[in-house]
Amino acid sequence: MAWVVGTGAFLGLLAIALGIVALRTGWVLPTARRHVSRPKLHGLGALLMGASPLLQSLFYFRILPSVPWEVRFFGGNAFLLAGLLLIALSQLLPLRRNLGYGGAAGA
Repeated sequence: MAWVVGTGAFLGLLAIALGIVALRTGWVLPTARRHVSRPKLHGLGALLMGASPLLQSLFYFRILPSVPWEVRFFGGNAFLLAGLLLIALSQLLPLRRNLGYGGAAGA
């Protein structure tokens, strides 16, 4: 069972690393690049989705102090769903348009 949790921790760290790269540079994996219109939002979603399995593994290996299982279950699900929502929004929202220096369309 420990290898399953360890694999989840590794994938969580990988998602967090990809989220940090997307936030700092705007780079997204080539498989998702065509679909993502807002890379910063995508990076934040990847951070949240990666935090969930990483926190679960830290609780499992008793690195973090134990909390009730309800908090771990609902907290992990909240992180996953919030990250999934942000990633979906990063693909569904239209591109931002540059309106000029003053921000007005007629300027």
